[in-house]
Amino acid sequence: MIRLFFLLVGFCLAVVGGISLLAYLNLLTTGYQFIAYIEFIVTRIEFYLFIIGMVLIFGSLTWKGNTGRKRKE
Repeated sequence: MIRLFFLLVGFCLAVVGGISLLAYLNLLTTGYQFIAYIEFIVTRIEFYLFIIGMVLIFGSLTWKGNTGRKRKE
C-alpha cells in the first residue's frame, strides 16, 4: 500500500514538473540558446519536482517490500 502511495505522489510531482518544463520550451522560440535554457531550468523548482517525482516512481516500482506472508518453520 505504501508503494502505491509513493507511486501516486511521484507521478503527481513528475507531471507538475514535466508540464512546466515543456511550457518553458517556448523560451527556445524567443531566441534563447539551448545552453541558456538548461541554465534557466536548473534554477527552477519545477525541475527538482520532476527529478524527485521520477525517483519516487522508480523507487516504488523497484523496491521490494515485505510481502506480508510469514514463513513456516
